Amino acid sequence: MLWPERPDNWRARAVPAQRAFAAVAAAIARFEAVTVGVSAGQYAHARAQLHAGVRVVELSSDDAWMRDVGPSFLINSAGELRGVDWGFNAWGGLYRPYGLDDAVAQKVLELERAPRYRAPFINEGGAIHVDGQGTVLVTEQCLLNRNRNPTLSRAQIEAQLRRYLGVCCVIWLGKGVIADETSGHIDNLACFARPGEVCLTWCADPHDPQHRVSQDAFERLMAARDARGRRLKVHKLPSPGPLFITRRESAGIRRGRRIRSLAAGLRLAGSYVNFYLANGALVLPLLDERTDAAARRALRRIFPRRRIIGVGAREILLGGGNIHCITQQQPARHRKRPPP
Repeated sequence: MLWPERPDNWRARAVPAQRAFAAVAAAIARFEAVTVGVSAGQYAHARAQLHAGVRVVELSSDDAWMRDVGPSFLINSAGELRGVDWGFNAWGGLYRPYGLDDAVAQKVLELERAPRYRAPFINEGGAIHVDGQGTVLVTEQCLLNRNRNPTLSRAQIEAQLRRYLGVCCVIWLGKGVIADETSGHIDNLACFARPGEVCLTWCADPHDPQHRVSQDAFERLMAARDARGRRLKVHKLPSPGPLFITRRESAGIRRGRRIRSLAAGLRLAGSYVNFYLANGALVLPLLDERTDAAARRALRRIFPRRRIIGVGAREILLGGGNIHCITQQQPARHRKRPPP
């Protein structure tokens, strides 16, 4: 994880967001090791706010979205850990400069002593979701957006995904969640629960534009086959809201380097799909009292062997993402023993 602090993205000098990030880190730390990268100026403050079991390292960044600026970790057939360092341009230029963010993945891989592959195109960890068996989910809205790789065709992007993720099957959905400023990241719309099963953000209200997006995604998923030729089982998770930035929340955000205004009344891209899978647990963003309980029940059915841990996450949503967006899992090394 990374520590939030920029006042033009996080309201009230990022203090409410920092409390939310600390709560997420503490929830995950109950089940696995957690490391948080923090700027030099915030180090002492973050150390005091974070759970004692959380490792804190000095690591400069432009913002706090580790899923997108950090490495996507890989495990090869020998059980060795490596990582992909994607090119990063702040989701098509939402803020400048973004050089510190673009350097985060390399720094994390060096800290973890994991070999690095620097990918020659723009991508983010939130724009992909893999099943671990050769299939990746993506959206056309994001990966085919001209603000990322305007010279690359669909076929060329697929070839890069195959090369750097080791996948052989790319399933394309259309648009992402309404109002998602990342240009439709897949991790807000759909994710693999396990191979062959997908969680999908679902809106049942035909008058809400999210309904058409979810319906289109559902139809594409039902028509798809994964890398092993399986039809997909789709689990529908209710959409919260719709949710909007309040005037009070907007007033707490300073003007700065962000290109997009966070004005009162702006719709928020809330989604319960944006959860984090820890070892034996699922950390769920709590976003709307009207739908939180239904989302929790649905996830209990989908993940009966995991503990469902809810964390209040509206402050993270105000910044433009959620729990999956601010975290990046690192798989354990599993080196195979040499033959006798």
